[in-house]
Amino acid sequence: MNPKRVLHSVGIMNRGGLETLIMNIYRNIDRSRLQFDFLVHREETGAFDNEILNLGGQIHHIPYVTKIGHFGYIGALNDFFVNHSEYQVVHSHMNAMSGLILQSAKKQRVPIRIAHSHSAKYGNSLPEKAYKKFVSLAIPSVATHFFSCSQLAGNSLFGKKIANNKMVHIKNGVDLKRFAYKKEIRNKIRRELEVNEETWIIGHVGRFQQMKNHDFLVDVFAEFHRKNPNSALVLVGDGILKQKVEQKVKELNLNKVVHFLGVRDDVHEVMQAFNVLLLPSFYEGLPVTLVEAQAIGIKCIISDAVTKDVDLDLGLVKFISLNDPLSNWVDEISKKSQIINSHEKIIQNGYDIVTTSNWLENFYSKEISSVNKL
Repeated sequence: MNPKRVLHSVGIMNRGGLETLIMNIYRNIDRSRLQFDFLVHREETGAFDNEILNLGGQIHHIPYVTKIGHFGYIGALNDFFVNHSEYQVVHSHMNAMSGLILQSAKKQRVPIRIAHSHSAKYGNSLPEKAYKKFVSLAIPSVATHFFSCSQLAGNSLFGKKIANNKMVHIKNGVDLKRFAYKKEIRNKIRRELEVNEETWIIGHVGRFQQMKNHDFLVDVFAEFHRKNPNSALVLVGDGILKQKVEQKVKELNLNKVVHFLGVRDDVHEVMQAFNVLLLPSFYEGLPVTLVEAQAIGIKCIISDAVTKDVDLDLGLVKFISLNDPLSNWVDEISKKSQIINSHEKIIQNGYDIVTTSNWLENFYSKEISSVNKL
């Protein structure tokens, strides 16, 4: 019997938080029962594309609204679903844009339409915010299911009424086998970075985009490094603001101690070298990176704009306001902490990828079976 196919709508399958979550789930489901296909909104090849194809998935491309305009995008979505009537499940990870995606899916009578919120804010400029607010208004009438990584993200996209009564909290589970602390891996990465065992490494994993607040992050590190010369900053990721951040690092004469590692497929190893993970974001949903860091057992210092749901009660998360002086951030970074074994508590909290994958696989199968009985 051929597996049932689930269509995931995403931007592009690069190594971001939500994409990593989807791939972690994809690797752990029974692919003889279910297969994942992807509707992506960029023409270029994504970092995960080859693995998706090797696992049996299909990748469909569609131009994003910024390329073809509002009505052109609706037309392209309508054409896609007319030509791909094989899907009974559309799982949209496009936040506000899910309103248009699921509207087109509903027109073609796709029975299971999931809107999944991964962020607590949508858009940067006022026109973008207004447009995304407008298209998100369709979600309550076109989605059959509402998923979110956190209460904050759900409130933002769906409103509190739906978030409190209809939403399912899908935990951003991680592969605990990959994120297990190993001294030899820590030493290997530190050798690669050409730092010694005593070097205090502040790490960050995430796209170079406005919400991640790299400008403030570099300011914090500059102040910390002034007081603690044997320190380094490691930045993993890529994005439109990377060149701007690199320029700032040069102007502060920190080139030799700030490491831009780009997109890596061994993030689970790179993070082992960190003493502290720093995340001063303006907003987030529930960052997978913070679950991964706690799985390794390292301290996380984050802005209080990030949902409190990310604190897994391991004593590893410290929230600080972005309005606090840099000295508060520096003082917290300076506090020594021991790497702890956190896996048992993470499993209890439901953030093991096996738990997340099993739940979602059963959900898809049950919903598809119910539809097919009608």
